[in-house]
Amino acid sequence: MTIELQNLGHVYPTGDKALNNINLSISGTEPVAVIGQNGSGKTTLVKHFNGILRPTTGHVFINGEDVNNRSTAKWSKDVGYVFQNPDDQLFLETVRKEFEFGPARIGMPPEKISAQLSFVAKLCGLEGKLDIHPFDLAATDKKFCTIGAVLMMDPQIVIFDEPTCGQDVEGNRRLCYIIKTLESRGKLCITISHDMKFVAGNFKRVIVMCNGNVLLDGDLKHVFAEVETLRKSFVSPPPITRVAYGAGLNETVFTVDEFMKVFRARKENNN
Repeated sequence: MTIELQNLGHVYPTGDKALNNINLSISGTEPVAVIGQNGSGKTTLVKHFNGILRPTTGHVFINGEDVNNRSTAKWSKDVGYVFQNPDDQLFLETVRKEFEFGPARIGMPPEKISAQLSFVAKLCGLEGKLDIHPFDLAATDKKFCTIGAVLMMDPQIVIFDEPTCGQDVEGNRRLCYIIKTLESRGKLCITISHDMKFVAGNFKRVIVMCNGNVLLDGDLKHVFAEVETLRKSFVSPPPITRVAYGAGLNETVFTVDEFMKVFRARKENNN
């Protein structure tokens, strides 16, 4: 699927201008990260992708169709949104009911709901917890319950709002696995995140927001090489990347192995 933004602007009822004439295109299945400080416009931007917010000026097209042509409920079949706070999304008595609610509302056949339930429950690590009340789950599992409820709708685009917030190491690993699995199944994942290590490990394209504008948009290595521009957005590269810059290495690295490889190569060239 393709998301096309044409001169998108958004002003809240308070008069606060959140987006400034943004032109942007996102397509294919390669996961995309949207980063920037709080208040930069990240969440405002992605909430236009399924009509939670509507353009004040300009247009948003999903596969060529104006987002204003459908309600958010209608778009949910194509564009799923996982909120940052699970409490904003969960409202039923069991994980199973949370999972089955959305698909039933959009008219998904019972046999597909059953198949989706098996796949999504396993993917989210909740296959043994389907009859538990979501608010009795651990914080990590509660987050995966919200993710699963959206994935049950089988959308072509999935938007994650700060998915690593409150996650432990195992939860982060599962998130990585979910993103890779969705990509392999032809889904587009768009993720807002402040976790630069998570961004570096899972996304090749990064969009940097600052004061309602797209400051940078491109390949992961290119974006994190723009150190001075990143400072304007108050975004810091991952720790190992900063260490490499401090050591004077000319390449942008994201892992210790990459760092050591470049460091050894420079040492050999200097001998």
